[in-house]
Amino acid sequence: MADEFSSDSDALPIDQQALERYLKGRLEGLDGPLSVRQFAGGQSNPTYHLSCGDHAWVLRKKPPGELLPKAHMVEREHRIFTALADTDVPVPRTYLLCEDTSVVGTEFFVMEYLEGRIFWDPTLPECASAARPGIYHEMNRVLAALHMVDPQRHGLSDFGRPGNYFDRQIGRWSKQYVAAATGELPSMDRVMEWLPEHVPADDTSCVVHGDYRLDNMIFHPTEPRVLALLDWELSTLGHPLADLAYNCMPYHLPSRGAPPLKEVAGGDSGIPLERDYVAEYCERVGRGTIPDWNFYMVFSVFRYAAIVQGVYARGLQGNASSAEGAREMRARAEQAADVAWELIQAA
Repeated sequence: MADEFSSDSDALPIDQQALERYLKGRLEGLDGPLSVRQFAGGQSNPTYHLSCGDHAWVLRKKPPGELLPKAHMVEREHRIFTALADTDVPVPRTYLLCEDTSVVGTEFFVMEYLEGRIFWDPTLPECASAARPGIYHEMNRVLAALHMVDPQRHGLSDFGRPGNYFDRQIGRWSKQYVAAATGELPSMDRVMEWLPEHVPADDTSCVVHGDYRLDNMIFHPTEPRVLALLDWELSTLGHPLADLAYNCMPYHLPSRGAPPLKEVAGGDSGIPLERDYVAEYCERVGRGTIPDWNFYMVFSVFRYAAIVQGVYARGLQGNASSAEGAREMRARAEQAADVAWELIQAA
């Protein structure tokens, strides 16, 4: 699969000479001129392809400008990649973390570059129907493997505050949304009022990804096997069903022009129904039924709305990693808030 790079109008340039000076002597294989190109996408944290001769790496940095509290934590990404290197969770190898903002303007880290496939559309139009189940099974397997990781054993016992996850998250993302609000969104207000009153008693805690979706994975070029799970800046210690519900959001929200998965899954599509996907996960982790599934889905769609509203607000300020993409985020935030409220009403 060919890499997709930003156009000149969307790119966020960095000081290539300063970066090269910093990396030389710190990054094995960098013994000549450094080439830097920004990947397309990456609304949250700008991501760059670095190369020198036959060597290639990936750089992740925070976006420029004033940022929301505890957002865009590339330092956490670096830490979790390093901690999970010897687990069943596929992550790229890390090489260095730079917290000196004088080099390229923000903190950044450098990691392994991997060749593979990224599936941007959850309906998998580029795959034959017979190939789609394997991709969904693998995505399910990796999520279960992550939730089975022992935080204590892998040095992650302080990676977040265990317990009381949803109360804290609802409060956090409600504040983030209000801070980034650019107009009235009544459905979002109603959802923020409903959520705190319906938190389930289940207070399970584990390492969670926070942004677990198909297009955050690099798959093997030909096999249904994940080489690396990416975009961990929202990871923490939290509730596993928040990850699972977030992973199931495409069943309820359209993605990249494709309809919600609930309209295409099942039959001869090769894509599992939502209930079957959830049941497969539960079997993998030894969990029974999920009586409060609607809450977890509403929470995940709400949080997504808050995230994309933040991207839109940064786009208005001119510091999102893709200005054109950021402008589309307001409509996504409105749609997600409406879907969350519809889920509440349907229940």
